[in-house]
Amino acid sequence: MPEVWPGGPYPLGATWDGSGTNFALFSEVAHKVELCLFDDEGREERHELPEVDGHLWHGYIPGIGPGRRYGYRVHGPYEPRDGHRCNPAKLLLDPYGKAVEGGVRWHESLFSYHFGDPDTLNDTDSAPYMPKNVVINPFFDWADDRPPRTPYHETVIYEAHVTALTKLHPGIPEEQRGTYAGLAQPVMIDHLLDLGVTAVELMPVHQHIPEHALVARGLTNYWGYNTIGFLAPHNTYSAAGERGEQVMEFKAMVRALHEAGIEVILDVVYNHTAEGDHLGPTLSFRGIDNASYYRLRDDDKRYHLDYTGCGNSLNVRSPHALQLIMDSLRYWILEMHVDGFRFDLASALARELHDVDRLSAFFDLVQQDPVVSQVKLIAEPWDVGEGGYQVGNFPPLWTEWNGKYRDTVRDFWRGRPATMPEFASRLTGSSDLYEHSARRPWASINFVTCHDGFTLNDLVSYDGKHNDANGEANRDGTDDNRSWNCGEEGPTDDPAILGLRTRQRRNFLATLFLAQGVPMLSHGDELGRTQHGNNNAYCQDNELSWIDWRSVRQDDLDFVRALAQLRKDHPIFRRRRFFRGVRLGDGPADIAWLTPTGDTMTDDDWTVGFAKSLGVFLNGEAITEPDPRGRRIRDDSFLLLINAHSQYVEFTLPGPEYGERWEYALDTAAPDTLGERERLKAQDRLDVTSRSLTVLRRI
Repeated sequence: MPEVWPGGPYPLGATWDGSGTNFALFSEVAHKVELCLFDDEGREERHELPEVDGHLWHGYIPGIGPGRRYGYRVHGPYEPRDGHRCNPAKLLLDPYGKAVEGGVRWHESLFSYHFGDPDTLNDTDSAPYMPKNVVINPFFDWADDRPPRTPYHETVIYEAHVTALTKLHPGIPEEQRGTYAGLAQPVMIDHLLDLGVTAVELMPVHQHIPEHALVARGLTNYWGYNTIGFLAPHNTYSAAGERGEQVMEFKAMVRALHEAGIEVILDVVYNHTAEGDHLGPTLSFRGIDNASYYRLRDDDKRYHLDYTGCGNSLNVRSPHALQLIMDSLRYWILEMHVDGFRFDLASALARELHDVDRLSAFFDLVQQDPVVSQVKLIAEPWDVGEGGYQVGNFPPLWTEWNGKYRDTVRDFWRGRPATMPEFASRLTGSSDLYEHSARRPWASINFVTCHDGFTLNDLVSYDGKHNDANGEANRDGTDDNRSWNCGEEGPTDDPAILGLRTRQRRNFLATLFLAQGVPMLSHGDELGRTQHGNNNAYCQDNELSWIDWRSVRQDDLDFVRALAQLRKDHPIFRRRRFFRGVRLGDGPADIAWLTPTGDTMTDDDWTVGFAKSLGVFLNGEAITEPDPRGRRIRDDSFLLLINAHSQYVEFTLPGPEYGERWEYALDTAAPDTLGERERLKAQDRLDVTSRSLTVLRRI
């Protein structure tokens, strides 16, 4: 057996220096730590780490290099009532492991108790059923890679799953479909650029595993919100291999996207881990130092505090758990060159004792960190605990998924009464949520759909969820979809319903791209993707979730391209500051709200509960903010005529002070006929089709 040298306590994890590898692991509760090395035949070789400094166990082994598989066994107390669950019979993954080979093969040995009797100790060796960490080669030729650093107000986000986006694309080599390499293919990058996308937000790519119960039902955790390795790119998304090749392939994907000017944002899940509640498996953190890594109940430390709905919550009150989060973030920025993060259930990371606290240690650490504070930080501003819904309450450095935008826009276009005032706020950047904390319109990440819930096609095709394929008798998934099937549930041949659904999809898309804030498009919505009414496809790694590139709605795709170009060409739709609604000199205000008769809206007009139609004048000459070079911005002025009513509405254009002449720029009812239409002049009348949006440009 090779000699184990003392090595050093930092950095944590396995670090190859060209001659050998240093191993370092944190555990405050351990009294012995064994490093377990595995050869290609699976034979195990155990080495006791010889040194411990400040609860950091470490050792250095010469000759151990990239591709070598390893894990840990931690000797310490197994006292569940005191929160301790060490069990050296269980092989443990390294929390700082940078690559993982294989997956979990579910077996009773993975649990520290015997099924049916949770008070017993199960000392069966779990190694044959466990994935293994892999020592990686950290060196990579980044060439002249530079982060695009697109300003927020110019950002267009595309939320995507690595597999869903590429698995069925005919232009990607078959062996690269469903992988990082597939996403880096020119045909995929060209598609993103055609949509005006400046940032890809990838659903979880940290190493994750499916839950035991899902596998027993023949399903899997397809979305990946079940992390077991916060520094390791998920191995099955690699076409090149799992012995460290996944790291190189991920880096190559980032480099290719950067070359195209596209940022990479990761959806990260630091709120919980894949080990579940007290009856879950012992795979890593639980066996290393359960009480340091997890929030436990004060009255009985056998049980976890669960703010996530996933069985456990990471203990952000522990300095070592916080260090893991921050080290992970810095690693993905500095070593993997990613450009930002979307934090799943971010409210759970802000809980001090129990309440969500915007002054929590996590926010303090992020604020002062010279690396993490400089990238895009997006919060999913809620968790499932009491007081967890925190839309609008995150600190100034952060942007947020604006759930109120989603709900309001859905309600308005399906014709719910008394939604017009809030719709106006969401359309103009949600100043009621963000301005009080000195944030700008781009603090609002606007979305109508995302991975969680209906696709855009299904939002206008189903009143209720249809999740029978998930094996839970349609009980899973939300019932609060705020959807409308337009007259018939699911697929139909009725041309009137099909036409209405097409208009509704375009209404949602137009509202998304023309609203102030940052638009986020869910993968496949530009193509008409359907999940056949399943609003919780987290467990469906199959054609139900994958984009069917053979069934593309070309009209929808062309419409999104036109919207993206309109937004890109006109800064009035992506302002850096909120509208003020005040006159500048003798001209009209920067924004004006108009009734269908062309008059300025009064307070009474806003409070009419049945009102569903309005005009919005956007004054392109009143953009007073400078561009990054200090030049004053001027733009065209636009008039949005919005009709969510079930009947057509006659609009009268406002007087000449708003504009003498107008031309059509967009019409969700007939986007292909704009060039055939005559230009309009002040106080002309036009009929706006039921449930449609028309955009006029002043000329």
